[in-house]
Amino acid sequence: MRALGLLILALQDPTAGSVPQNPVSDVATDVSVLTLVTNADWVVKLVLLTLLLFSAVSWAIVFYKQAQLRRAARQSATFLGVFRKSSRFSEVQAVCKSLAGSPLVGLFQSGYTELNAQLKSAGAATDAEGRPAAAGGRPTLRSLDALDRALLRASTAEVAKLEHRVSFLATTASISPYIGLFGTVWGIMAAFQNIASAGSSSLGVVAGPIAEALIATGAGLFAAIPAVYFYNDITSRIKAFANDMDDFSMEFLSIAERNFM
Repeated sequence: MRALGLLILALQDPTAGSVPQNPVSDVATDVSVLTLVTNADWVVKLVLLTLLLFSAVSWAIVFYKQAQLRRAARQSATFLGVFRKSSRFSEVQAVCKSLAGSPLVGLFQSGYTELNAQLKSAGAATDAEGRPAAAGGRPTLRSLDALDRALLRASTAEVAKLEHRVSFLATTASISPYIGLFGTVWGIMAAFQNIASAGSSSLGVVAGPIAEALIATGAGLFAAIPAVYFYNDITSRIKAFANDMDDFSMEFLSIAERNFM
């Protein structure tokens, strides 16, 4: 009987069986990222543009450094093979121009220059690789410490070349979240202003500005997270190159000490 009564009431009121309408459903539901950016406040747009620039430059540096470090690793392996197989420094010097991407090449050339300068200043007649050109006596180094300092300066210079522009990744990683947070704070302020002007705190009034504010935060994280990852990756690889240069310096000094001391 109860079901029959409900049926009669439904026939009498056509709207009785319909689903109640949600007043929020009348609010515009287009909340795509592009729409939010288009409708954002000019300050939020400026924040997003700044973060876009930081992100674009960061990715350009990442691609450039990845290519540079791969080339350096490949050429360093080739250079070490030539260096350890050659019996004369002039043979190694001959291949340096074709392997200029390796930091070990700059290290070798600095040591080679200092070695020749010391041998010539000692008054010994030497050839291109610092060995005696005639049987006039064995050339000797005046200062092994000076050769060590020359290698150390070259190592510092090569590490600086590898680290060039990498600091921008650290800057992006540290400052981008704060720039995004500034956009978020500004968007929240706009949301409260809309509440005050509309005299209502309904979802339709505050949803848009809050969504725009969150877009700024997301953009800041989008720029910062890859920068943090690749900064750590690149710096760890540069440290590995620095260790290789230290090992090469010791090897170079050992050869110089055996032959010219």
